[in-house]
Amino acid sequence: MSVHKDVKKVTTHVLQEMKNRGEKISMLTGYDYSMARIIDASGIDVILVGDSASNVMAGHETTLPITLDQMIYHASSVVRAVERALVVVDMPFGSYQGNSKEALSNAIRIMKETGGHAVKMEGGEEIIDSIKRILTAGIPVMGHLGLTPQSIYKFGTYVVRAKEEEEASRLIHDAKLLEDAGCFAIVLEKIPAKLAEQVAKEVKIPIIGIGAGNGVDGQVLVVHDMLGINNEFKPRFLRKYNNLYEQMHNSFQQYISDVKSGDFPNQNEQY
Repeated sequence: MSVHKDVKKVTTHVLQEMKNRGEKISMLTGYDYSMARIIDASGIDVILVGDSASNVMAGHETTLPITLDQMIYHASSVVRAVERALVVVDMPFGSYQGNSKEALSNAIRIMKETGGHAVKMEGGEEIIDSIKRILTAGIPVMGHLGLTPQSIYKFGTYVVRAKEEEEASRLIHDAKLLEDAGCFAIVLEKIPAKLAEQVAKEVKIPIIGIGAGNGVDGQVLVVHDMLGINNEFKPRFLRKYNNLYEQMHNSFQQYISDVKSGDFPNQNEQY
């Protein structure tokens, strides 16, 4: 009997049950009502309202420019569409680093104004005070370690993280720290598969991977990437399930040609 199929509403508790039973967790990003409706109806476990909206929705080069207000707008659009999935909202860059009181008030804004179910924060020991303060308010927190895109200027590159012994042991340390603080799950991004598997075994909470191999408890991808709407983005970890760029491009060209030739609208398409 699968946990996934039996639940009407996915909660943090359900995700823990899934890990305990060795059942993989599926997670995709979502940023708007129409797309989130389709994703939710397909039976996804978690929808992440990612700050990747900064890239795929707004065209920024990094995730840094997106604001708290913009994240709230995207998240509330998604929540209105969702009946079953757990909705996790990224706290944007600058909304939780350095000041735990500010972090708490921003997390409260997200929860109150979006109706989302949890927040996600990038980083380990350096943001632990903010995480703890948010958790004391009863707001569930998902962690994010490895390649943390909000720190892209610190890394200077999007290469695989934690290949060296020192960074690997710090990552394990941070994962245990997040678990002890009370995070309900952790995303591991672009780290060696062996290390990710070790983390998934050593902590009790669910570990969701993106470019972190198959030994973790679940996977997440950016929906525009896996649908092939983003044509340029081709990292090794991405499996494209469609080529919507081409399909949409062709549809638009057909529409233009039908309009120009007077074929659209035809007799049946007018009043």
